[in-house]
Amino acid sequence: MAGLRMRRYALGRLALGGVQLLLLAALVFALTSLLPGDAADVRNNEDATPEQVAALRERLDLDRPAVERFVDWVGDVLTGDLGTSLVSGGPVRDVLTSSAGTTLLLGAVTLAVVVPLSILLGVAAGLREDGTLDRTVTAVTLALNAVPDFLLALLLVTGLSLELGWLPATWVGVDAAVLVAQPTLLVLPVAVVASRAVCLLSRQVRAGVVDVLGAGYVVQARRLGVPRRTLLLRHVLPNAAVPGVQELARTGDNLIGGVLIVEAVFAVPGVATALVRAVEARDVPTVQGLALVVAAAALLFSVAADLVCHRLVPRTEEMR
Repeated sequence: MAGLRMRRYALGRLALGGVQLLLLAALVFALTSLLPGDAADVRNNEDATPEQVAALRERLDLDRPAVERFVDWVGDVLTGDLGTSLVSGGPVRDVLTSSAGTTLLLGAVTLAVVVPLSILLGVAAGLREDGTLDRTVTAVTLALNAVPDFLLALLLVTGLSLELGWLPATWVGVDAAVLVAQPTLLVLPVAVVASRAVCLLSRQVRAGVVDVLGAGYVVQARRLGVPRRTLLLRHVLPNAAVPGVQELARTGDNLIGGVLIVEAVFAVPGVATALVRAVEARDVPTVQGLALVVAAAALLFSVAADLVCHRLVPRTEEMR
């Protein structure tokens, strides 16, 4: 029965995510259509006649109504085709595959840092409620959370790269081989992206630990002499993890957005760079395809976190 409820819940969340994706695709298409000019204007030089611009616009199917182009694009996406770039003439999928590797690496390393560090700080602060460590962690996380990602990036670059020369300030000219030989390139971008997530998640874990430690069954277990290690591993951590996982689900889109901002600041050759170039060229299919993939990644991240929460806190049919 529990497995059936989990499958029903997963299908419901995926269906909701599909509707959200469709709405977001329509919004991206509409906003892109409002940009001044189009690919025909960008590709033609200043000496092009109106007839030449019109001919190119017709060849690129830009003369068709926006609704028709949107419907056709959605139909292609459902078959796995993200469209054709109006600028390069190649598949949007090629643009994605050539830029997604770096973004995925940056996101994976960030998650590998965020999750254990948030748990460590949250548990340590929660076990010492109102102590020096708790107050220090709270003050630092509140201060960091108030600093925008781009400003923190500029401060770190100025201090650690330009002034002290400890870390690289940019990824200009970096490829996969260089990254393997110089992993310090990841330090500043990961620090910027992870900072806000660690601040939010550690505070949620800390609050969960404090709540669980004050629960009646934990107090009774302490009176009965249950070892502290057993109490922590079997009762405190599993229950305190729920608000942390829920917060991770809510901040998943912020993490992805933070990665894109960091790519722009550090000139990381990832999805953000490709997206900016596509916007500058009025390459609507590329903008839509990349935006759709980013949105899908954020939604899948949120769904996965919700499923973990659902598993950690089982629900009965009456509660649903």
